[in-house]
Amino acid sequence: MSRCLLPCLLACLISSVWTADQGDGCQGSQAEQFPVVMTPSGPIRGSMMQTRRGRAFEAYRGIRYAEPPVGELRFQPPVPIMSYNEKVNATTEGPACPRPARQGYYLDEDCLRINVYTPSHTSGQRLPVVFYIHAGGFYVFSGRSDVAGPHYLLDRDIVLVTINYRLGSLGFLCTGDEVAPGNNGFKDQVAALRWVRRNIAAFGGDPDLVTITGCSAGSHSVFLHMLSPMSKGLFHRAISMSGSPIGSSLSPHHLKSLAVRQAQLLNCSTTSSTEIIDCLKTKSWRDIGYSLRGFYEFGFDPVRIWRPVVEKDFGQERFLVEQPLDAVRAGRMHPVPYIISQTRDEFFWMAFYPLRNDTLRSKFNNEWETVAPISFVLPRDNVSAQVTRLRQVYLGNRPLANDAESASRLGKLYADAIVGFPVHRLANLMCRHSPYPVYYYEFAYIGNHSHYEDPVTNKPTGAVHHDDLIYLFSLRYRFPDVPATGPDADLVDKMTAIWYTFAKTGDPNAYGGLDLPELSGLHWPAMTPDKRNYLEINKQLTVKTNLKEDRIKLWEELFPIEY
Repeated sequence: MSRCLLPCLLACLISSVWTADQGDGCQGSQAEQFPVVMTPSGPIRGSMMQTRRGRAFEAYRGIRYAEPPVGELRFQPPVPIMSYNEKVNATTEGPACPRPARQGYYLDEDCLRINVYTPSHTSGQRLPVVFYIHAGGFYVFSGRSDVAGPHYLLDRDIVLVTINYRLGSLGFLCTGDEVAPGNNGFKDQVAALRWVRRNIAAFGGDPDLVTITGCSAGSHSVFLHMLSPMSKGLFHRAISMSGSPIGSSLSPHHLKSLAVRQAQLLNCSTTSSTEIIDCLKTKSWRDIGYSLRGFYEFGFDPVRIWRPVVEKDFGQERFLVEQPLDAVRAGRMHPVPYIISQTRDEFFWMAFYPLRNDTLRSKFNNEWETVAPISFVLPRDNVSAQVTRLRQVYLGNRPLANDAESASRLGKLYADAIVGFPVHRLANLMCRHSPYPVYYYEFAYIGNHSHYEDPVTNKPTGAVHHDDLIYLFSLRYRFPDVPATGPDADLVDKMTAIWYTFAKTGDPNAYGGLDLPELSGLHWPAMTPDKRNYLEINKQLTVKTNLKEDRIKLWEELFPIEY
């Protein structure tokens, strides 16, 4: 696949194709190739795959965990499937949820699917369960094995679960009234967690040892499950990578403007919420899923469009019932041992596209107060003083140019605004208010591949958003598998060992009894308000303090809260 530039990077993320339907077959008898698990919901037939080190494991893919959200169920909360009428064929990938994609990529609105990977469902062991919520801004990606492949983590004794949830307007449309209270994509995730609670023991997983994990939008989701009354009792550890919904602004109570925009894009009336929903129900999922470009306001900004909403009470089961900040400070959450992270360079590459586009660069220079809140996901009102100060500190009050200095300055602003500051705020809140340890890390390793590679050299230039996923999952939609030896392979061993140790014990330092020499010498102290430790993950694992706080101090001054 060709290497991506801006804006091509986004196009790569939303349109790359890897069918992944046949998996990695293992030779053997029919029964060995197609194992059958008898779950409380019914029998499920899977297939065999192999890890990068040649370990055989069972794969059950494309299992429906909720009724197809089509027809009258579109824009409604998920309807869980409690039992299957016949044996489920889970030998091939299910579809991804509707979104922009290349022709031929398997998309369908009947996308509420779950994948389960296990070393063996017949071993008699109860293994820790890792439940992964995919990235993608709530509008792209999926839990399919091309973008969340099991070939590294299944070298460990875990059961891995990956899921799809509805995206974009199909998952997060919210009019703020009883017609569409919102958060259906998050409620899909809850339905999948409840399916795991009910069925995972049959696959060899321990329903009382579930670690919820996620990157970017998935990281937001993980934290919100720690607050949601719907998610209580469904998980026991958590890992949030490069994303936080607590930043410079509060969570809204509705997304009516996005609902109106979706209606306008498809020529629907916007007179009332009922007319919006009724009309959008007549449109094809392709028309809704492929309308993503219509939601960008400035080039490919904002990177975050749909957001969690604090639901008003119309008698429905509510996913989010109060402001996340208030819930944490009041201790109204489901606290568990928690890992929080960000990468060293995050979204620095987002600077390149507007700098290389004369029109966008001119708008940045001449309409800064209008454009900055869009690009840096800031409040839209009454932030003139804040964006002026950001311009002074990050850009030195100099006009942006298409050069290396502007790219460096603007890139740091994108990185800190979208991820660095919100993640800093999340870590500092949780280490104060959670009764369990909070572990913080920075991913700084630059390997053979990256989610941003220089268009001239085709080489990575930083440790960017999503890059730690390269060493946890096979990402065959874009990258070759990491080889069995070499520095990248060593990092796969370290990353998967940390996840395994944490999933099993709740403490990444408790590797001594697990025969994990790749973590030998690791001592990762928890973060505290007075000792803000973090682990720098690079070729070596090094404990440091005060991650990026020289830059983040400004954000705390501009958008203060009481911790």
